[in-house]
Amino acid sequence: MEEIAQVYSRSLFEVAKEHGRLDVAREQLGQFADALNANRELAVFLFSPYFSTEEKKDGLRRAVVDADPTILNFLEALLERHRMPAIFRIRAEFDRLWDQENKLLPVEVTSAVALDEQTVKSIGERIGAQTGEHVQLTSRVDPDILGGIVLRVGNSILDASIKHRLDQLRKQVAQA
Repeated sequence: MEEIAQVYSRSLFEVAKEHGRLDVAREQLGQFADALNANRELAVFLFSPYFSTEEKKDGLRRAVVDADPTILNFLEALLERHRMPAIFRIRAEFDRLWDQENKLLPVEVTSAVALDEQTVKSIGERIGAQTGEHVQLTSRVDPDILGGIVLRVGNSILDASIKHRLDQLRKQVAQA
């Protein structure tokens, strides 16, 4: 199913990029996915094999008002090919492509105590300078790490927490 999401999201991404509508496509795709997530009846209607494609298209046109034609055509194509259940994975993949296109790098800083804003900002600036990408920085507090920090940069994790060091030491002692 992931291949389907990648193929469809890449197709939508390329068409939206070609028409200079990437931001609009991302926003409206997200709004549609959020609406499906919030309204179970709408999701059941659009995902159900009991309703015809034409009934679903008619319902889609009534539910989605003032949508960009690219998005409306895309959603109709999903209905015609019975791929609407993949909409959430398509959205996630589209967001990943959008982040990549805009050189956005998600960075999460986890610490045992709240760090001051300047420290967190400094960490983000250093990572941005090293990667050449725009950093989307978030920070959170997790007292379970005891001390130090854990950095999640994209899909990579740098664990410099005391809890991690103690776990490593415990494993080394157990092996000795």
